[in-house]
Amino acid sequence: MRFSPAAGLGKLLQRFMGQGKKYGMEWWVMIIGATIVLAIVIMAFCAPYIAPFSPYDQNTGPQLSPPNNIHIMGTDNLQRDVWSRVVFGSQTILRVAVLAAVLSSVVGITFGLISGFAGGNLDRIFSLIMDSVYSFPGLILAIAFAAMLGPGVVNITLAVAVIYIPTYFRLVRGQTLAIKEELYVEAAKAIGATNRVILWKYIFPNVIATTVVVFSMNVADAIMIEAALTYLGLGLPPSVVDWGMDLAMGKKYLPSGQWWLITFPGAMISLLALGFTMLGEGLSEILNPRLLER
Repeated sequence: MRFSPAAGLGKLLQRFMGQGKKYGMEWWVMIIGATIVLAIVIMAFCAPYIAPFSPYDQNTGPQLSPPNNIHIMGTDNLQRDVWSRVVFGSQTILRVAVLAAVLSSVVGITFGLISGFAGGNLDRIFSLIMDSVYSFPGLILAIAFAAMLGPGVVNITLAVAVIYIPTYFRLVRGQTLAIKEELYVEAAKAIGATNRVILWKYIFPNVIATTVVVFSMNVADAIMIEAALTYLGLGLPPSVVDWGMDLAMGKKYLPSGQWWLITFPGAMISLLALGFTMLGEGLSEILNPRLLER
């Protein structure tokens, strides 16, 4: 029997719609969020082929030209194409936000596992440190670290990552405390499994699933924090193409009517953050076991 592409596509579409009926609105929220994120990720990867000009080219057209057929998002005060800068700026903000979330998740999950499994004084020390960091407002703490480390992609990534470590730590530690009392963990100890094996083979797989939702939400928050730091002059240097930098440079032209300089970068920041937020919200509902009981 020969494979029919049309039949295969029909089955895939039928299964896709079936998932929508099963989970309801949560499924479509997740799909819309994933579509937004995927579209911007593709734009970032294909930036050299999508952008008509170099983001650094200062001779693309008239200065402060409004959106037109050649420059669909206009030009800035240095005659640079705004659309090209928006396209290449997606690479910077995605790199910083995702790397910050990855770094914070690796550190937070690792320390949460060790703290919850070991207990005792080590758990008290780790919990005290993480609670101290968690007590500070995120933006204020990021500003402090960014001011201390100085501008740069690596430095702002570290500054943003620090504020999310306690979130992963508290989540994973609480679950580890509960899971280590389960019967299958006790059985693993009885057959002679080492603490390392128990931690990474029996406990870690059961806590990692819940961090996916937190990761998605943290990326959304990291996008806003990165843009805010760069807007305040504490994030990336002017030589780096970034949406937050374009906001900072375009704000002084808004009173004179050049609205496009901040409208398009600001809209992209909001859209990307919205995409990750919707993705996280949809996943949180779909992964909720109570949803399947309804």
